[in-house]
Amino acid sequence: MRNPDPDLASPTPPAANGAPSLDAAARVAAVARRDRAADGLFVYAVRTTGVYCRPSCAARPARPENVSFHPTCAAAEAEGFRPCRRCRPNEASLHERQAEAVARACRRIEAAETPPALADLAASAGLSPHHFHRVFKQVTGVTPRAYGESLRAARAAEELRRAGSVTEALYEAGYGAASRFYAAAPGRLGMTPTAYRNGGAGAAIRFAVGACSLGHVLVAATETGVCAILLGDDPDALLRDLQDRFPKAALTGGDADFDAVVGQVIALVEAPGTAASLPLDIGGTAFQQRVWQALRSIPPGRTATYAEVARAIGAPSAARAVALACGANPIAVAVPCHRVVRGDGSLSGYRWGVARKRALLDRERDPADGR
Repeated sequence: MRNPDPDLASPTPPAANGAPSLDAAARVAAVARRDRAADGLFVYAVRTTGVYCRPSCAARPARPENVSFHPTCAAAEAEGFRPCRRCRPNEASLHERQAEAVARACRRIEAAETPPALADLAASAGLSPHHFHRVFKQVTGVTPRAYGESLRAARAAEELRRAGSVTEALYEAGYGAASRFYAAAPGRLGMTPTAYRNGGAGAAIRFAVGACSLGHVLVAATETGVCAILLGDDPDALLRDLQDRFPKAALTGGDADFDAVVGQVIALVEAPGTAASLPLDIGGTAFQQRVWQALRSIPPGRTATYAEVARAIGAPSAARAVALACGANPIAVAVPCHRVVRGDGSLSGYRWGVARKRALLDRERDPADGR
């Protein structure tokens, strides 16, 4: 029998998947904005139609007095409601199906010596090449080709650390011709492959340390772009961190032109919700780059959980790996790992201190806080 008068202000039951539950007002707001992030946390039912839907359902909004909320599909069905034929709340969502298809494609790319053809990847996913290309970029933030090239570049970087020669490393990483890697290397490494292999030997990295309201900030850049933004209380410790990353690079103090870059970074720290136009030289594995790209898609003033980021990159079971990638991020604020929180909404560890993470989030929510 259906509940004739559900109490929308009653305590929220826990979500079936263990995710944090939402109160009544948050559920109403989630349905109003068709929030896909709320899918799986609850379903809502409409008395006049007798159906229940996921929060992101595109169906016409119902009158609030005709809506009731339920923690699971089973709970809604126990009240006599049937699943909506449009959003199919009792099945995997379209986003989840797409994410799984992209995850399978990513695993296939990762297992291949050379990136598979777009048409082959699309056929395996049951989509047209054009549609698959769009879905893949929507889920991961990069194109299939860019993902494959990033993966090969990461393999090459790893091989460069241990191979007997640069040429051997490039062929081990899947490059049919060394010239293909050298053409892309500056955008991937910010230096030549040999220099990267040798701890930055021969590479020129400019740096400077400035003061900000969160302590000190070290900014370093190759010719390609900013390769490190480090926050801390001790300028010497920040410099040692940079030296550990590139022990054989030629580190030089920035000139007057570089001071302008440092000023941009400090402005970003003071007002992290503002748009940043800094060119970045983001090294890292293919997986890390997928995570960091997803972080840059989180709007200022909003947060995402590690699990949500994992789903966004098509790897729903990789929340732990996402957390590790966030911890490895060397570019604070511009790659906003401070916007990622635990599943219960609490602030987890932050490479530059939880207090700084809280301050950055507070400033994004209230720009006037960046005094």
